[in-house]
Amino acid sequence: MLKYLKSKYGVKEAFYFGGVEIYDFEYNYLLNHTVPLDQLNDYLENLVETCAKDLNEAQLFLIGRHLQRVKFYLRLQTFGYKLFLKPVKIYSQDDGTTRRKANCDVDMAFYLMKEQEYYTNAVILSGDGDFLPVLKYLKESGKEVIILARGERTSRELRQFAGPNFRDFVRLRNQLEYKGK
Repeated sequence: MLKYLKSKYGVKEAFYFGGVEIYDFEYNYLLNHTVPLDQLNDYLENLVETCAKDLNEAQLFLIGRHLQRVKFYLRLQTFGYKLFLKPVKIYSQDDGTTRRKANCDVDMAFYLMKEQEYYTNAVILSGDGDFLPVLKYLKESGKEVIILARGERTSRELRQFAGPNFRDFVRLRNQLEYKGK
């Protein structure tokens, strides 16, 4: 993906905003701008190793899955992405179910605004219509805004805003598919 973004759009820096499950890993929002992945990786590996006998199969499976996600993020770093990761929070729904969210949209919007003097075009990989006010502002400020997202999951307003600067991931699948080494 990053190779494609660099060759097609001249991307110099790629930022990734997302959430990560941290269990009881100590994270201080006031001191850190992102979850320290190396430390979280060590913490989760140790958790599996030391607590395996006290956890049921489903719990071990989930921790293992989240550990794989951390390893994926570590790999993204080696490719050159700058990561901004927040701990996933659990919210109770009115129907008694829980929902997990990282709420990183504000972080992404903040960085788009904060760093705007350092770029002339922005390639946004999201179809979330919540970004529309920031993207409109950037466009009005003379920035070229390109949206890459899955067509069916992209808000109608965002697609209308992007117009010819909207690219559907489905149509790019062959170019972006990892073919191995």
